[in-house]
Amino acid sequence: MSDATEQVAGVEAQRLVAFSSDPQGGNPAGVVLDASGLTDAEMLRIAADIGYSETAFLFPRGERAHDVRFFSPKAEVAFCGHATIATSVALAERDGTGPFDLHTRAGLVSVDTQVDNSGRHTATLTSVPTSVSDVDPAAVDEALAALGWTRDDLDPDLPPSVAFGGNDHLVLAVSTRAKLAALSYDFERLGKLMADQDWTTLQLVWRESPELFHARDPFPPGGVVEDAATGAAAAAFGGYLKHRGLITPPARFRIHQGFDMGRPSILDVEISEAHDQIRVTGTATRIKR
Repeated sequence: MSDATEQVAGVEAQRLVAFSSDPQGGNPAGVVLDASGLTDAEMLRIAADIGYSETAFLFPRGERAHDVRFFSPKAEVAFCGHATIATSVALAERDGTGPFDLHTRAGLVSVDTQVDNSGRHTATLTSVPTSVSDVDPAAVDEALAALGWTRDDLDPDLPPSVAFGGNDHLVLAVSTRAKLAALSYDFERLGKLMADQDWTTLQLVWRESPELFHARDPFPPGGVVEDAATGAAAAAFGGYLKHRGLITPPARFRIHQGFDMGRPSILDVEISEAHDQIRVTGTATRIKR
């Protein structure tokens, strides 16, 4: 066992933060590079022991190809973007940079890994095809009530929608940065609504410019008040902008997330004109314990 791994319930696990080169920033994820033979109950217990919003469990299936399952401390999720970035960086460090095929419960997620000009390993995931759907106004009203917001707080140019990029995320855009920064919500009330609607996170955003958005992502279904960086929601949001005609592809933009909770994260998003898959890029670094 190397210095980069630890034993958790008898399994070698790693801890990384995704979407930051600073261990004090980004979103922490657990990574188990070989979960062969583990049961669902064991993976759930390991995820709870690690204690992060998600842990990725890999099952090798061929050269540079793996089945991947993601567990929060409370439940399995079909796809997790930040754990995918963390996993891909860990794979690149072990197996060398280049492409990886990650077969998730949401579908195939292809990842390209490289070393940037600063010498950092980075990973670019290509999401499953994204989509967007209308949301029941009553569900929007209940979400706003749980958040302590009103419809007057919303940006009329970015309408509420459910965006899919491997999981469903409710997109709500506020009209001021201050409103986003002051986020405080009813955890139990919002968690019940999200469970009823099968939403993984809320993608709460403020648009600073066409190239820069600020986001916060409540995650009660995973037992987490807020995600510091949410790659799946970033992909879904890119799809939302494209499907709603709010951006002209090909296009790139950046999301700042986690700044209000003291864990700055940077997510770079790329939208193609040719297809509905969204590319999300970030770095990752190990957490020293």
